[in-house]
Amino acid sequence: MMRAKYFILPLLLIISYCAFAQKTTRVNAIKANDYGVVYSLPKTSFVVEFLVKKTTYQKGDFYPYAQRYLAVDNPVTENRVVHTLEGIEVINKGIPDKTNSFMVEFRSRTIEPFVYLREDGLIAAINAEPEDETVPKLIIPASETASENPRRYFTQETLMAGSTAKQAELVARQIFDLRRNRNDILSGEAVNMPPDGNAYNVVMQEINRQEKALTELFSGSVTTEYFTVTYQIIPETGNINREVLARFSEKLGPLDADNLAGEPIYFSLVRKTPEVTMQLSDRDLQRLESKLTQGVVYNIPGKGELTIEFGNRTLKSIEVDVVQFGSQDVLVKQMFDNNKQPIKVYFYPELGAIKQIIQ
Repeated sequence: MMRAKYFILPLLLIISYCAFAQKTTRVNAIKANDYGVVYSLPKTSFVVEFLVKKTTYQKGDFYPYAQRYLAVDNPVTENRVVHTLEGIEVINKGIPDKTNSFMVEFRSRTIEPFVYLREDGLIAAINAEPEDETVPKLIIPASETASENPRRYFTQETLMAGSTAKQAELVARQIFDLRRNRNDILSGEAVNMPPDGNAYNVVMQEINRQEKALTELFSGSVTTEYFTVTYQIIPETGNINREVLARFSEKLGPLDADNLAGEPIYFSLVRKTPEVTMQLSDRDLQRLESKLTQGVVYNIPGKGELTIEFGNRTLKSIEVDVVQFGSQDVLVKQMFDNNKQPIKVYFYPELGAIKQIIQ
């Protein structure tokens, strides 16, 4: 069983996907560089991003009186934090393979040949401007923040009350007064009606804000926050069978793979492309090596089945391209010798594979 290389990359929500967009640079093949441009081919890594929801339950000061005064049957009775996995995204992320760097060599008479390279040196296009890369994105729900301090709305009588029970009674009366005022405004029976639409909105928003803050003293408050955590995995050449990618705890949230406080999240990768093994003679090996130095080398990725599991359920199961499961081939130099209409080659930079050839 093969082990993969793991890199844990906790990311802030704001930059969760922006970091993957890379600029490209045009490099001209001119006499000064012997009409050659050095580029790299990638190997496959997988960036797995989890969307986590953190829910904070905060009991109110008057929760023992919730049923008596406000008929709240299920108030929050203890402070606690609950984490849940809400979403998952897997990105096929190519990283430069130091053992697979090559040079695109053009003949001196070729008309203005050029290559576009990404910042990390991966090849994006030859004799053409590369197309924009699209990256899948998780939909991030809006968080729900806590109400403001309800005690700022306490009346003088409530502040001077001698017991918690008395305070709860007075605050409950205040809540009913707010509800009655709102109903009077809605029905047009209020003594002091808002003079216009703007004033109406301001008054109603203030009533709702005060009611919510005071009611949470009985019912408790529930706030939510969303964040992401990201793991990067670099497969080698064989299958990965249910290796622990990370762990997850309802109380603590996402954890490192070696932290036994959480339940394991398993990662599997099974090769679907048949592995071809050939016994080559020395002469055949020399011919192969010569071929890979006489043109533009590119990747032909293989296929794999990627699965991520947690808590006896499958979070993700998709077919993926894997450079390490595939092979390489070459575009011969002669393809680029047309002076009248230079050939254009577009690559998938994350794979080092050819996307399109235009002659």
